[in-house]
Amino acid sequence: MARVVREVCGAAVSGPRVRFGPSPTGFLHLGGLRTALYNYIFAKQQRGTFVLRVEDTDQGRVVPGAAESIEDMLHWAGIPPDESPRRGGPFGPYQQSLRLDLYRAASEVLLDRGAAYRCFCTPQRLELLRKEALRNQQTPRYDNRCRHLTHKEVAEKLAQGLDWVVRFRLERGVEPFQDLVYGWNKHEVAEVEGDPVILKGDGFPTYHLANVVDDHHMGISHVLRGTEWLTSTSKHLLLYKAFGWDPPQFGHLPLLLNKDGSKLSKRQGDIFMERFAQEGYLPEALLDMITNCGSGFAEKQMGRTLEELISQFEIGRITTHSALLDLEKLPEFNRMHLTRHIENEGLRQKLIRELQLLVEHVYGDQQVDKEVLEKEYVEQVLLLRKGHISHLKDLVSDNYSYLWVRPSVSQEQLQTISAEVDEIGKLVLGLMTKPVAVWTIEELNKDLRNLQKQTRETKYSSMMKLLRLALSGQQHGPSVAEMMVTLGPREVCGRIRKVLSS
Repeated sequence: MARVVREVCGAAVSGPRVRFGPSPTGFLHLGGLRTALYNYIFAKQQRGTFVLRVEDTDQGRVVPGAAESIEDMLHWAGIPPDESPRRGGPFGPYQQSLRLDLYRAASEVLLDRGAAYRCFCTPQRLELLRKEALRNQQTPRYDNRCRHLTHKEVAEKLAQGLDWVVRFRLERGVEPFQDLVYGWNKHEVAEVEGDPVILKGDGFPTYHLANVVDDHHMGISHVLRGTEWLTSTSKHLLLYKAFGWDPPQFGHLPLLLNKDGSKLSKRQGDIFMERFAQEGYLPEALLDMITNCGSGFAEKQMGRTLEELISQFEIGRITTHSALLDLEKLPEFNRMHLTRHIENEGLRQKLIRELQLLVEHVYGDQQVDKEVLEKEYVEQVLLLRKGHISHLKDLVSDNYSYLWVRPSVSQEQLQTISAEVDEIGKLVLGLMTKPVAVWTIEELNKDLRNLQKQTRETKYSSMMKLLRLALSGQQHGPSVAEMMVTLGPREVCGRIRKVLSS
């Protein structure tokens, strides 16, 4: 199928163009990730372009390093932008604080057309209006006083050097628009709001002007954003009309809430992407979870990969219901995706390297020897614990320390469990030196039961307790057979001989 090519500000583009426009007043959290993800999968499904635009016009609230971190986290999550402040592109700069001349020129166009006006109202007057409205139990709104200034009055105030902002004239009779999620909508903003500020006194635009101007000049074809902007869309469409520009299609995504229905808050320390990355969660698990709790797919299904999310996404299936996020389910999502990584030979190699580094970091000088860091041994550990662990770091927890550190257990300790320590040890050594192509847990369990029958009076449960302590120094953990298979014959024999010689 031929791709439709269109021209945007002198450059040829094809396919949908969407944007994610975070404000760097904080770091990327799950709510922002979901908005970015829906934009990304919508664009990729249709061979379009995903743009990252940093909306830093509220300079007083900008957090140093937040913009860079947001882009880092998008890369970590596997949904990197095609155009961005770091990567560049044909419609840059992609940071609103570097586009101020564009917004000033746009506001001049609206002033010249009579669609906007300069407002000289002082902060003190605006505060009095606000207090009066609240006293009368009304929603505060600007009374449009400066809308009625004559050209002469405006010139006089400018000559006096008075501070001013630019306000947009809201008009009644807005046209309805069809939202991709909420269907036909319109909001008579002029009836409930005063004329909004679009250019502040410091030369920075407000959200309304900056987004309309940037979406036009960047050729954005579809705006997928949070539902909190739905009531502002009629205002934005009035701006498009005043400029004489064709608007993009809008789709407003329902809220992502905590499972109790409360709003996600930046004050919640457990919703930020950097925290999930530091704790060893796989990005695929997060993408899977935030789409699974919402809509946009034919059915709910755990374990989707990013490729499956792209192929199965249907924007028409996004419902208006809020998505309830249950973070307690994240370890299960991570277990599923970690299992998939272990089963995939290419992805498994990366896990092997990561686990080797984890072992070195956690155990340092306590290591059995360099053999525990060998690829074959580490790979065997991963394959055997597949499906049993939710995080890679689980394998360096205390429960699994036996994998990497030889226990210090004396024969006297074992004799408190059974007096037949020597006999059991020799039986196990004989079993381990028996030529077997591949040790399996099932076969080893049968062999251990047969060994127990060769003892004089040690019960099977006592023999397992003894071997567990000899091999791991622990009383809990995986089965003894699994420990033995994971450790391998050589390491099992070494540990048994150490106990027998103590």
